[in-house]
Amino acid sequence: MVSSRTLRATLFYSGLALLFLLACYYGSRPQGIHLTSAELLVQDTLGYPPPARTQDWRALQGQWQQVTLPHAPRPRMVPGAGDGGKLPTRTSWYHFTLGPQHVAPPGAYIYIPRWKTDGELAIYIDGRLFYQTHANLQWNGSNRPLWIPLEEAAESTPPRDILVRIRHVRGIGGALSSVWIGDYRQLGAAYYMRAFFQAELPYISSALFLATGVFAFLIWLRSRSESLYLLYAVMTVVTFLRVMHAYMGADRLPISDAWFGWITVNSVGWAVLVTHLFLTALHHHHVRVLTWIITLMCIGFGGITLPLFEGTTDATIISPLMYVTMVAVGSVTFALHIHWSRRAGTLEGAGLAICGLLSFILGARDMLLQNNIINIESLFVSFYAQISLIVVFCQIMLSRYLKAMKAVAESNVVLASSLAEREAELTASHQKLREIERREVLLQERQRLMQDMHDGLGSSLVSTLRMVEHGHIDEADIAQLLKGCIDDLKLTIDSMEPVETDLLLLLGTLRFRLQPRLESTGIRLRWDVRDVPPLGWLDQRHSLHILRILQEAFTNVIKHAGATEITVTTGVRDGCVCVGVADNGKGFDVAATGPGRGLGNQARRAEVIGGRVEMESGQAGTRFSLLLPVEATAGY
Repeated sequence: MVSSRTLRATLFYSGLALLFLLACYYGSRPQGIHLTSAELLVQDTLGYPPPARTQDWRALQGQWQQVTLPHAPRPRMVPGAGDGGKLPTRTSWYHFTLGPQHVAPPGAYIYIPRWKTDGELAIYIDGRLFYQTHANLQWNGSNRPLWIPLEEAAESTPPRDILVRIRHVRGIGGALSSVWIGDYRQLGAAYYMRAFFQAELPYISSALFLATGVFAFLIWLRSRSESLYLLYAVMTVVTFLRVMHAYMGADRLPISDAWFGWITVNSVGWAVLVTHLFLTALHHHHVRVLTWIITLMCIGFGGITLPLFEGTTDATIISPLMYVTMVAVGSVTFALHIHWSRRAGTLEGAGLAICGLLSFILGARDMLLQNNIINIESLFVSFYAQISLIVVFCQIMLSRYLKAMKAVAESNVVLASSLAEREAELTASHQKLREIERREVLLQERQRLMQDMHDGLGSSLVSTLRMVEHGHIDEADIAQLLKGCIDDLKLTIDSMEPVETDLLLLLGTLRFRLQPRLESTGIRLRWDVRDVPPLGWLDQRHSLHILRILQEAFTNVIKHAGATEITVTTGVRDGCVCVGVADNGKGFDVAATGPGRGLGNQARRAEVIGGRVEMESGQAGTRFSLLLPVEATAGY
């Protein structure tokens, strides 16, 4: 599987990077004055009074004893409270005398790899307070190494006496590593490498992990069915909360020690629960009993240590018991998930479970360090197992995301192919429809021309032929009839020209055809045509009806009116375009008009194109009006 190869490659290169960093760490050993022994004085005290401005180590009451550094007594809880209800504390004084063999160089620093106290720390140089912690008492950044410049440490140079005061809860805390004194060249690399491994690397890894969680959460908001993205986002938050105690505390925390301890200690159980649900979603082997055990563990520990009420058990105080229980439950959980993942063939799940189990194994080693059973100058290594856990988590989600993107890309290819095929089908279908439509138009146009020629030109020629055969017409009448037939033929041909909604172009064509005939009969044509709105429905089929209607109007004037002048006008009336044909001939009674004048035929043609005709006649002449709608009438 590609994802399996990617997982192995990711873990391999991550391991190489970690080995390189560890080589850099162990290669940056500190140099200079190494103080590995000190005089120790232990005093039982109450509360946390601030340290004095000056302190003579010889004035301290008690018995001094020589100890070897690092000095880390085993934690031991002393039950009950001190006098007056104050917290029973203990003050540990570590005194160093710098003899002639320990002369601090110019620009020297004090470097302390680790100090442990659930309280406060103060350092006196030659009897004067030189450094003290100002953060929280419990979570006070003791995981960060101390790096203190000595340029202004004392009036006398170099300093001779160093006194370290550690005040802590009686029974816990009060540990100090060996102390180094040297210049920047001797101690700088060692300090920065240790600060990076103990504090900066856990912070960077958890912060980057949290950033990817925000991205996963945004993906989940778009696709709520993908629960893995939500579990991944929750895991990044839990990891960030868990790692906070590794790098926070150098400055005062925004929350109390009790709340900070509750969050960081209980987050171990939360991490077990979320990882368990995540692995279950990967290999789909769900054991409800195990889920309930982990859930009840988280609820139980979280409930009894919740710092809402006075007297609630502090999570930090019982953290050893909590950690032992969580390590046991977590180890069993991850061991089972390794088995279930391998059985389901989910290598990614098995890798994640292995990293989780490794983190608990190393976490058990860190518990020994925390309880001063092993050298306190060692590193907390469970953070690095947690980094491998983060890497596997990221690789799993990245693999799923890339698979989803690949699936989308493949779907797009299939969709594009289907779309191309559909477009080709639609194009072919459209071409067929256009061909059918073209043939239908040609057929309709052919039928229209045939019908018009049959009703117009053909009828006139047949009538003329019969009159000639029966000898009822002379040559002049024949010539006149033939001219009319020719005019009909020309109008039919003109109607085939595209007019593109332009009525004036159609009227201009009519004028060109009929004006010579009018002039030959002695009738003068007055052309008073103006711009009118375009007729969107006007095409060849409709133009022939208009030409026939107007031709009939001109023919009636020529045959019956006895007029000397015809006036053609255009305008707009009642929302219609009006074409008027007026003559100065003798009028007639419109109501008594028979079918001989062709008015019925004109009305029928006008009705076909959605218009109407009007006739007004009197002694001053006759006016014929053709009213055409600007917009196409429904049904036409």
